[in-house]
Amino acid sequence: MAQPKTNAMRFLDSCDIDYEVYIYENKDGKIDGISVANKINKNIDMVYKTLVAKGTGTDVYVFIVPVGEELDLKKAAKAAKEKKVELVAVKDIQKLTGYIRGGCSPLGMKKKYETFIADSAEKISSIIVSGGKIGIQMELKVADLKETVDGKFADITH
Repeated sequence: MAQPKTNAMRFLDSCDIDYEVYIYENKDGKIDGISVANKINKNIDMVYKTLVAKGTGTDVYVFIVPVGEELDLKKAAKAAKEKKVELVAVKDIQKLTGYIRGGCSPLGMKKKYETFIADSAEKISSIIVSGGKIGIQMELKVADLKETVDGKFADITH
């Protein structure tokens, strides 16, 4: 059976961007980034998670950080030019992005949000992010990710 296309894949297809899909088993419930990197047999330095945060107003931001690191909320706020940012509640992720926790891709969200990519991604040529569904990851060139989401590299981890 062919793997159905996700919104993230359709988005990349519409931009004529090359990507590779990795499917992993998730019945064990281990969908954290490090487990996923191990399941798809990729170095954790290549695998990034997508986090959604709100500023002090109504602005929503997307932060793409390595799975082995944590988002530094103070640095994230500085990058977004906000007094502070806080992660969006899990129950609100789907409403804002169209994706669920564990399957949130920075590509093909319902709306385009200001997006920041951890500056460590500048040191690698390709990056792996969620394919838009739990059990699916996608690898693409860092430059293609940055361009398609209008991303900015920033020091946002600790």
